[in-house]
Amino acid sequence: MEAEEEILLDVNVLAEGKNFCQVAGLSLSPDQNSMIYGVDFVGRRQFDLYFKNLITNEITNLNIDNTSGGAAWAADGLHFFYTAKDPVTLRTDKIFRSDITSLEKVLVYHELDDTFYTSVGKTKSEQYIVIGSGSTLTSEMRYLNADNPLGEFTTFQTRERGVEYSAAHFKDKWFVLTNLEAKNFRLMECDLASTQMSDWKELIAHREETLLEGLELFENFMVLEERRGGLMHMRIMDHQKGTEHYLDFGEDTYTAWTSTNPEYESDILRYGYTSLTTPSSVFDYNMIDKSKTLLKQQEVVGGYDPNDYHAERLWVASHDGVKVPVSLVYKKALRNPEGNPLLLYGYGSYGHSIDPYFSSTRLSLLDRGFVFAIAHIRGGEEMGRHWYENGRQLNKKNTFYDFIAIAETLVAKGFTHADKLFAMGGSAGGLLMGAVANMSPKLWKGMVAQVAFVDVVTTMLDETIPLTTGEYDEWGNPNDRTYYDYIKSYSPYDNVSTMDYPNMLVTTGLHDSQVQYWEPAKWVAKLRELKTDDNKILLFTNMEAGHGGASGRFEQYKEVALEYAFLLDLMGIDS
Repeated sequence: MEAEEEILLDVNVLAEGKNFCQVAGLSLSPDQNSMIYGVDFVGRRQFDLYFKNLITNEITNLNIDNTSGGAAWAADGLHFFYTAKDPVTLRTDKIFRSDITSLEKVLVYHELDDTFYTSVGKTKSEQYIVIGSGSTLTSEMRYLNADNPLGEFTTFQTRERGVEYSAAHFKDKWFVLTNLEAKNFRLMECDLASTQMSDWKELIAHREETLLEGLELFENFMVLEERRGGLMHMRIMDHQKGTEHYLDFGEDTYTAWTSTNPEYESDILRYGYTSLTTPSSVFDYNMIDKSKTLLKQQEVVGGYDPNDYHAERLWVASHDGVKVPVSLVYKKALRNPEGNPLLLYGYGSYGHSIDPYFSSTRLSLLDRGFVFAIAHIRGGEEMGRHWYENGRQLNKKNTFYDFIAIAETLVAKGFTHADKLFAMGGSAGGLLMGAVANMSPKLWKGMVAQVAFVDVVTTMLDETIPLTTGEYDEWGNPNDRTYYDYIKSYSPYDNVSTMDYPNMLVTTGLHDSQVQYWEPAKWVAKLRELKTDDNKILLFTNMEAGHGGASGRFEQYKEVALEYAFLLDLMGIDS
């Protein structure tokens, strides 16, 4: 630890003269003398692979393009495995083996099911190379001893529709996290050579109120990530003593996650933590004496006192009586009993939970009197797997109803007023914006729809577009009339009508590989044609970026500034 620091890769140098630069998958060889990484200079998430000799600092273009970035090294430090994408759909469908001397490309796996994606990685023990294949609801794994890179991969358990599993190697066994007969997942174990479903033995049973999300293994401890009551909990289990305890985070609404923990032998858990009032932090937690050490906390330039702000969680009854959580934060001194400007953020798709998090840029709004709220709506997994199931396919409208119910409740409780209420969402959250704009247009003063997925029917009928075939389990296959009719009943573009709409800022990226730029563009054109008001409908197209927006530390702030300027202008705040 006292040695001089070495810079493995200076992305600032790579980005010189480039409009866009993103690095993915820094992969160190077992002897840590070499590194493979991927670079995307366009923004379409198609990464070229590069090799760096960490002794000489020489960088070589491997002439391997259209990958997901990074590689999984074999134990010999010569062979490596990487994931390639279909050039048209951008679906990750092939795994290749190569070596750093000949660079021969050998196909070792081809995923033929166009609703599945594939990937390759390495177990924490570094003893196995693992190929994963997965769709929205089904998964399958293959493994190969890292000492035998030229060998054949073994199927861990043949895929079965609706069964998801992932396996972690530990000494003489595998730990298996699975939803087999367990909607909220359970933990199983099996011997190294007996990996079929019939060989799995239950360690932690399914629980109705707790979603088992993740697993981190150590020599003497097991750390489970459990989601309960809409919040993440970390359960520390001692292998030797058979005891367990939970980490105490000390706040009512927060986000916590296991960070990078590469060493088996350690008794220290490194985890990340943030909340609506706590900047992003990294802690070391001693699992023996239960002490915490703050290693690093996000610096807030200009000074910041968390005691000036208040965060809370509310529960709101949706259209069907289901209670939906919402997290809020505001500056205490600026809270107005007659209602503040309020920005309500939502997503609600793919089982992706939007947990409460700190944002230094958000202070720009809070310090001007805004309340910020996150709607933990169905379609995510905040409340468990059923939360996702009740917000996808033929239940998708619950997502929109939840968002509207939260907005109406925030108005009723005096947090805001209809002429001060704003909404924001990106990608599938942009679909949310479009849907609630059609369903309840008079509720909002304005909306920001980022890289908005709004032409759902057309996109889901075109199998050449990236992501389409893998999305059937999320939205439904519109080639089936039942799903076609349901999707069309809420698809934002298809439901634009002649009426008043709120002010809107719609953003997109020319190179977006997930939501093609023409979706937001045609939606805006239709809104402008049919709306019956004088409100603003603005379209911003970033000509040098993709789905994730601009690259670089500072370019992203220009996009945030644009969005905030839009909100502040509508509120007449000019300073």
